[in-house]
Amino acid sequence: MKRVVIPELLDTDSGTPQEIADSLADLRMFNRRFGGARATTELLREVAVRRGLEALSFLDVAGASGDVAMLASRALRKSGIKMETVLLDRAHTHLNRALPGVCGDALALPFPDNAFDVVGCALFIHHLEPEQIVAFANEALRVARHAFIVNDLLRNRLHWGFARVGSLIYKSRLTVHDSAASVRRAYTVEEMRETLTRTKASGVDIKTFYFFRMGVIAWKQPSTI
Repeated sequence: MKRVVIPELLDTDSGTPQEIADSLADLRMFNRRFGGARATTELLREVAVRRGLEALSFLDVAGASGDVAMLASRALRKSGIKMETVLLDRAHTHLNRALPGVCGDALALPFPDNAFDVVGCALFIHHLEPEQIVAFANEALRVARHAFIVNDLLRNRLHWGFARVGSLIYKSRLTVHDSAASVRRAYTVEEMRETLTRTKASGVDIKTFYFFRMGVIAWKQPSTI
């Protein structure tokens, strides 16, 4: 299935305030019921275990309402791993007050080098073209001490079909359009691996998760200082 870039309505808040709120609620539902929070949790857990961390600072890029980060934090706490999160989003209207939030650009993160243990995103990377992904990954690795993680969709026909059928349960007309558009814009594992080999990552691990999710860890070389 060929990748096709179809503009998504939520990207430009192309709807009424209620439609936008309902679309964000749909995203929270996806993350709770269809593997989004679990994927991010497992990626963060792997970074913590491999780098011997009992506490994590996490920058969630395009984190919106922060539901993925909050669910991951609760799950990690049960494993004895504490996590503090800062959200970054392009629009202050997408942020909530439950977590610290900053408006900013993913390609020019407003933080110094090594500011967070992990920088990551969920359901954002498919919005970027390959060269933008390289730039974003390098910027994330600059700000991260240990790793850049990605939780995103996998592109294939079966997933696209489920996205179309899912219109029966979506709250917002924006989601009806954006869910199928997101699958068409998403990447395959092979495409993502090839793109990330062009970054400054010292290594890249990619695995798949429940309901057509791809999880990526782009590792940063440990500091010798």
